[in-house]
Amino acid sequence: MPSLRKGLYVLPSLFTAGNLASGFLSVIYAINGNINAAAWFIILAILFDMSDGRVARITKTMSKFGMEFDSLCDLVSFGVAPAVLMYQLVLNTMANAGIAIAVIFVVASATRLAKFNVKAMEPQDKTKSKSDTFSGLPTPASAGLIASFVLSYEIFDGTVLNFKTIPLLMKKMPFFFNAMPVIMLLLAFLMVSTVPYGAFKHIKWTRPKSIQVFFLAIVFIALICAYPQNTIFIIFLLYVLSGFVVLLVRGHKIRKALSKFKKKEINND
Repeated sequence: MPSLRKGLYVLPSLFTAGNLASGFLSVIYAINGNINAAAWFIILAILFDMSDGRVARITKTMSKFGMEFDSLCDLVSFGVAPAVLMYQLVLNTMANAGIAIAVIFVVASATRLAKFNVKAMEPQDKTKSKSDTFSGLPTPASAGLIASFVLSYEIFDGTVLNFKTIPLLMKKMPFFFNAMPVIMLLLAFLMVSTVPYGAFKHIKWTRPKSIQVFFLAIVFIALICAYPQNTIFIIFLLYVLSGFVVLLVRGHKIRKALSKFKKKEINND
């Protein structure tokens, strides 16, 4: 039994190692000019990252080592790999400005991961329910939007991105290439911000609403199989935009509460 328990502790780390390997392969493929393969390896790293935490929770093998290992791997896969991918694709045409944008993105990713680790190590108040939101955009979502954005080029033009086709595509679709540096800076800002994003970690699948979420997940999986690039890009785009929607809803509730409070004060006077 003790040996079996030790084996269970290794299991989540194997998924985390898959995350790291995928991120590193993305860097290699990006350096060699195979941009599409580099983007797909980032998507694969995200799948590994989604799995390791769930495996750890199911097997009850969560550990401080696993958390630290996961963060180090995430920095490579979701900080360094997307920055290298974008540098090879478009940022290298911007001289020092392009280098600065890539560095800012990596630093923002590291800051986001460090902030998450510090919060995770804080003593939890058992009287309070666990939060269902992240503070700031998670690094996998940021990297996923970049990778899916790259994959979407193939949809519009039908051309696989590599060093030979990039100059041609830049002439055909300059908007996409010009928008990418701005998007990277926006994503860097969202990662270090306090904009709330859904965590989806504490969903209980036996609840009626959770069954609806499960059904939607099946629909999304079917769409990914049928239209992979389109669906993956839409999923990550909607998730990034969801933070702004939550902020607007919260702002509306605050304004509504303030207006009610003012009305009560006027009536009391």
